[in-house]
Amino acid sequence: MNRKLFCLALAASLAFTIGGTAQAQPASQTLRFGVEASYPPFESKTASGQLEGFDIDIGNAVCQRLQMKCVWVENSFDGLIAALQARKFDVINSAMNITAKRRQAIDFTPPIYIMPIQMIAKRGSGLQPTPASLKGKSVGVLQGSTQEDFVRKHWAKEGVQVVTYQNQDQIFADLAAGRLDGAVQEVQTAIDGFLAKPEGKDFDFAGPAVSDPATLGEGTGFGLRKGDTALKAKIVAALDGLKKDGTLSQLSQKYFKRDIIAK
Repeated sequence: MNRKLFCLALAASLAFTIGGTAQAQPASQTLRFGVEASYPPFESKTASGQLEGFDIDIGNAVCQRLQMKCVWVENSFDGLIAALQARKFDVINSAMNITAKRRQAIDFTPPIYIMPIQMIAKRGSGLQPTPASLKGKSVGVLQGSTQEDFVRKHWAKEGVQVVTYQNQDQIFADLAAGRLDGAVQEVQTAIDGFLAKPEGKDFDFAGPAVSDPATLGEGTGFGLRKGDTALKAKIVAALDGLKKDGTLSQLSQKYFKRDIIAK
């Protein structure tokens, strides 16, 4: 190689190294959260398109504590685990309940909070969250959610029509339009996303909260790729600190007027 070519090659090599270093450094200081932003009050968008909600505030608090920049990557809920595994983001932060089924694919932090799951239906319908009451009826659930697992396990084989949707807003729209008889979701999502709005004025909770740890899980946590032990340790430590200093409970009071933080 002559001197001119050698100098050009060396310059190119140095530029690549410097450029690579410049790109790698910010990446190490960035925490990418995967989110499906149509599940208020946990995660949704303002009229101007800004993300907001309980999970968003928790994520931002974790990033602040770790001195990292939060980046939010939107994804359909039923594709969050696959997208995490494909490294489209680092952590699932989208009201995802911790279940044995999901633990087969990904890892989780300890539970951050626990929210009851309940059915809503038209007021006066007399419907109850039981197979006998719902036989021949249609019930909407978020696709890929623990609610879907629950209704398929306990109701679908008993003649209940399970209708899945890619986002919660579609469920509420079909419920209001009479295309669904009921919908199953977390209590606060039902209140903030539907019952407290004009379109939900003729609807209410139908029966008690449903329960089944095998499908509905043990609470909500962040999802991480298996093997990301260093990142998990940092995030768990940050969450522990936010729990001890009262930040998580304060956020819970802000959104729910009660403390739903896992003890």
